Amino acid sequence: MIKTLLIVLSILPINSTLAIDKVLNTTHQAIVDMIDPPNSAALNIMVSALTSLKELKKQKRATKKNIEALTRLKILPNIAISVSTKIALNKYWDNLNIQQKQFFKYYISESLIQDYVGILSSYDKLDSVHISVDPDVKRKNDKAIVRLIININNDPKPSIISLKMIRFNTWRVYDIVFSGISIVKNYRAQFNSYIRRKGIDSLIRKSKQKLKKIAE
Repeated sequence: MIKTLLIVLSILPINSTLAIDKVLNTTHQAIVDMIDPPNSAALNIMVSALTSLKELKKQKRATKKNIEALTRLKILPNIAISVSTKIALNKYWDNLNIQQKQFFKYYISESLIQDYVGILSSYDKLDSVHISVDPDVKRKNDKAIVRLIININNDPKPSIISLKMIRFNTWRVYDIVFSGISIVKNYRAQFNSYIRRKGIDSLIRKSKQKLKKIAE
């Protein structure tokens, strides 16, 4: 009985330490969520981009080249490229070598920039911009889906954009749903279909050709 009691007593401090660590981690997460919630991060990203776009249009300098520069400066740093690329390559990701993974990260990065340029360019006149956040934020651990309601020039039919976000040190976007279409899932469908038919090496060659056209 004495031996059993000693074992129980020796376990208690360990369990107490684990319990304290769990409480501290929970408290830390609650503070982080209060200081940096996903809805605020999503709103800040879009407000910053559209405010800069509005200024370009005001100065009549909203060329494709300038909108691309805006996208690289305001949006690209907020994208979780590694997560986006892994989702796009899906089941093929783990079988890629380091060089192939690096190439697809670069390809997805450049392609997403063009997609975001297309989205921003779709906003014609920006006399007034109002962005609000749907309070129903879908959240699971370090991932969240935030819906933004964007009203341009008091249009009775606002644009709805959903940002799929993941938290590392800060919240970053790994996918965007615009007009009901998920950009990254669209890439995944294209990649899966092409790889099944022609293989990964052929996809890389085709992707390099697309990058050349983008650079022209």
